Amino acid sequence: MADRVLFISWGSAVRGREARGLEVFNEALGMLGRRQQEGQIESFDVVLFEPNGEMNGYVAVRGSAAQIETLRQDEDFLHNTADATLIVDGFRHIAGYTNEGIARQMAIYQEALAEVPQLT
Repeated sequence: MADRVLFISWGSAVRGREARGLEVFNEALGMLGRRQQEGQIESFDVVLFEPNGEMNGYVAVRGSAAQIETLRQDEDFLHNTADATLIVDGFRHIAGYTNEGIARQMAIYQEALAEVPQLT
């Protein structure tokens, strides 16, 4: 089961580049679909938001630490990322934890918390 997640989000398309933005988006989904079919990632979800001026949507890619790192170093993924940064504002990748990975991160947080004096 996946314990890592790569959160990919974006804001508004750069004006005049909307058509290319749709192409790059579809290329990304096709690439992720192939990676999932080949077992290179566990799964991914796509969310599109109603217009809000901040974040237009995100893709959450799930896999093991090795799968996520391999994806992040993949040439096709790097090229798609470069394309995306040129056509949307607020493009970001954030690595994180899910499922079993949450328990480990919470344990680390609790250990750190024990070192910090608490105000009452």
